[in-house]
Amino acid sequence: VQLVESGGGEVQTGGSLRLSCVVSGRATSRPVMGWFRQAPGKEREMVATIGVNNEITQYLSTVKGRFTVSRDDAKNTMYLQMNSLKPEDSAVYYCNVEDYWGQGTQVTVSS
Repeated sequence: VQLVESGGGEVQTGGSLRLSCVVSGRATSRPVMGWFRQAPGKEREMVATIGVNNEITQYLSTVKGRFTVSRDDAKNTMYLQMNSLKPEDSAVYYCNVEDYWGQGTQVTVSS
């Protein structure tokens, strides 16, 4: 299984980014997919998870109302729409499916 993230970059406070994660390598159901992030010197933390058919979503409390996770299983892709970004959102964002992780995409929010 391969996971490839894209869409990271640098934005100013209040800006938006949309991350994508394309999953390939195995055509089996993936009931739960998730986005995690890790900032320098901090532990990796769960940002959002999503079940099949976009049901059962969960969010880190500090991103709730600003971030939206979604998935398109026909395209084997998961998304993370990030609005009203803050400097504390700066981190490497990782896509996760079962025991598999992507390489990460850097998000930097400048003040």
